[in-house]
This record gives sequence, structure tokens and C-alpha cells, in this order.
Amino acid sequence: MGSRTLSGAKNPPCSRVERAPGLAETHHFPSGDDFRTRLSLPRGEACYDNPITRRRVRVEFRFGSDRVTITHPDRAALLTEVDRRLAAGRGFALATLNLDHMVKLRHDPAFRAAYQRQDIVVADGNPVVWLSRLARRPVSLVPGADLVLPLAEAAARHGVPVALIGSTDVSLNRAAAALKAQVPGLTVACTIAPSFGFDPEGEEAAAILTRLRDENVGLAFIALGAPKQERLAARGRALSPRTGFASIGAGLDFLAGTQHRAPAGFRALSLEWLWRALMQPRRMIPRYMACAAILPGEAARALRQRTG
Repeated sequence: MGSRTLSGAKNPPCSRVERAPGLAETHHFPSGDDFRTRLSLPRGEACYDNPITRRRVRVEFRFGSDRVTITHPDRAALLTEVDRRLAAGRGFALATLNLDHMVKLRHDPAFRAAYQRQDIVVADGNPVVWLSRLARRPVSLVPGADLVLPLAEAAARHGVPVALIGSTDVSLNRAAAALKAQVPGLTVACTIAPSFGFDPEGEEAAAILTRLRDENVGLAFIALGAPKQERLAARGRALSPRTGFASIGAGLDFLAGTQHRAPAGFRALSLEWLWRALMQPRRMIPRYMACAAILPGEAARALRQRTG
């Protein structure tokens, strides 16, 4: 059943598609007990209309003249969009924005260009969620690692072969076995571990993308870390327009058991960062210091979005 607004009127079913003057299609996505409306804008941008306040809700982050917009506010909206694209044989590039990405986006023009070509961007990191709330344009936490299984299930449901890219052969083989065991009917077309020093703009990347196209891969999980995975996904959108590219960080290593995710208790308390800092202090502490340094400025910009 549809949810109700404060006036008592029911919202329309989430599957309804409309045309808005001057825009592309208008899609209604479920989000918990309510619905938000996604307006498909140029360059993959999106905005949401709160059905209660009828106020446009869209949180964005600026990096020079570029901006990154959270296109889908929660997991339900994301999975609805992916399911629709897989059913239609339409590709996509999916990125999961976190604070480390935001640090890199400030200084890496190629990374910014890759983000501009992402069709779907969700919040993967509590600081991004907190900043959205500060801007009064709230989104939910959607960790990339939590998307591997539901995306694989969607691929199996539509008979779409998948590919696993990144990490090591050992990790990828274990991840493939785990996915096939947990997702009946899933076809893993190939696993690819790029060479050390992999360049997402190089010849090896071109060969990988050609292989995906030749093997009719409909969904590629890319676990190369930022910014390589997002850059490869952006390039893939041009070379293989019917393939979905999901950048998922360590998601495959977690599935394979070659890396250990923070315990559920740490994640529930938003302390996954502390767990990672304790496990890998030399690598993670400098990263988190850089992330902390940009928070005051990002908080100020979030506050300005309240009246923007």
C-alpha cells in the first residue's frame, strides 16, 4: 500500500512513471514508509521531492567547479534503479561516496571527471550521512560491501552474467565460489585480477573492458579501490554501454574472507573507522587525519545548503 501524506492522501504506487515538462522520466522509489520522487536530470544528476513537504531534497558536494550529487537516498531506491536497468539491458556506473573519496576529489581532476560520469551515487560513510542531515537533505547509509549480494541476486533474477575484477586471483576465486553458493542461478562469467600498477586508462584496462563486452557481462563488480575503480567504471560506460559497473572497494575481499570487516557492534555504533585504524594503523590513521581536516569546511557548506 502507498504511504500517506500529512493530509491523509495516499501516495501513488512506486512503479508509476511520468513525464515532467522539460525533464526526462519521473520515477517513484520506495524508501521505508514513504516515497521519494527521482527526477532524471542531465549528466546523471537526480533530485528527490519529499512527499510531505513537497520540497526538493538533494544533497551535493562541490569540488571547484564540479559537484557530486547523491542520486539515490537509500538502498531501496538504488536497488529499484539497478533492477530496472538490468531488466532493460541498460548499463550504469555506481559509486559509493565516502569522506576519503571527498579528500581525493579535491586534488584529483581525473577522479572528479570519473565521478561526473557515474549514473548512481550513494552515501558510503557515516560522515556523508551526517553532512546530509546537517544540510536538511538526509540520505541513508549504503555501504558498498552490503550491495554485493543484493546486486548479484538482481543479476541472477534477470539472467545477467557477472564479472569480478580486482584484488588477487585467490580472493576472486573465493568470492566467486561464495557468490555462487549464496545466489542460486548466478553466472560468474569471469574473474580478473589486474596487474600491479594497473592503469584504468591503459591498454590492460581496454583489454578488460573488451573482454567484458565480448562475454556479454551485464554486471561487473570492481574492487580496485578509489580512484582506479571509479575511473575504470567511467571508461567502461563508454565502451560497454549495456554493462553495469559497481565500484565496491573491499566488498569482494570481505566476501572471500581475505579481509575482515569490522564487527557488527562497531558498525552499529558508527565506529568502523576505529576498528580499521586499530587493524591497520600506519595506513588508516593518516587517511583519517586527512578526512578529519576537511570536515569543518564541509559542515559549513552543508549548513549553507539549508537555504540554497
